[in-house]
Amino acid sequence: MLVINIYYSGKNGAARSFAKAMEKTGLLELIRSEPGNLGYNYFYPVQDEETVLLIDKWVDQKALDAHHQSPLMGQIAELRDRFDLHMRVERYISIEDNPLDEGYIRH
Repeated sequence: MLVINIYYSGKNGAARSFAKAMEKTGLLELIRSEPGNLGYNYFYPVQDEETVLLIDKWVDQKALDAHHQSPLMGQIAELRDRFDLHMRVERYISIEDNPLDEGYIRH
């Protein structure tokens, strides 16, 4: 599994307005229904009111690549530009892909 953290930052509440617009336009549900999507959720950092964190999860790189090639990406980019947002991206691979890490997890 791939986990992508995208921090959208703007001014005057633009990042939160962007997240609300993603929901209102139905883009969130369309992305969540794409093959290979395991999660697409926004969170608000307590210490930074001008940033929204998207945690985006995909089964593999192929599914993420298909998402990036979909028409939905154009709509997301259009909204991002409308709200004048900037991004910082982090990418992680699930520890489920490494059984050696299992011994460190408390279930």
